[in-house]
Amino acid sequence: RMSMEQRVILVDSSDRAVGEQEKLAVHRSGELHRAFSVFLFDQEGRWLLQRRHPDKYHSGGLWTNTCCSHPAPGETTSEAARKRLKHEMGIEAPIQPAFHFIYRASLDNELIEHELDHVFLGAFDGEPSPDDSEVCDWAWVAEEELLADLTAHPDRYTYWFRLVVPRVMAERGFLATT
Repeated sequence: RMSMEQRVILVDSSDRAVGEQEKLAVHRSGELHRAFSVFLFDQEGRWLLQRRHPDKYHSGGLWTNTCCSHPAPGETTSEAARKRLKHEMGIEAPIQPAFHFIYRASLDNELIEHELDHVFLGAFDGEPSPDDSEVCDWAWVAEEELLADLTAHPDRYTYWFRLVVPRVMAERGFLATT
């Protein structure tokens, strides 16, 4: 697991850096900070999901997108996303920035997620080799199956994942037709 000494980039609503602070402190105070989420899809259009390790500092044991984290100060968001994809899932794949959004949510362990989240989409066909300290399970899931399970069991998924799935579906459709 990554050290809680990790620093994150504080931003304003236009994604301009306004400072940096220790990750856990930011998740206690709820300050807006930069983050990223990577979504990978195979040739059949299935979503590659991961189940967060139960010992993660928040949202442990929940299913979510392929990987997510925070860029470090001095690191570009796309560089951080590629590095984290390799670290968490053992995958090197081309990813493209799609959009970003801001959300705020109260999570478990009295933490607050307030992120300007950059979403990256990419294609990957193969089997990940996840870091066992980060990821306890993974699955390729067909979109219809995912939507049905999200509706029936939203509590199995991270807050940000539930929030952004419709937008990712729309962006994916747009990318597929361009």
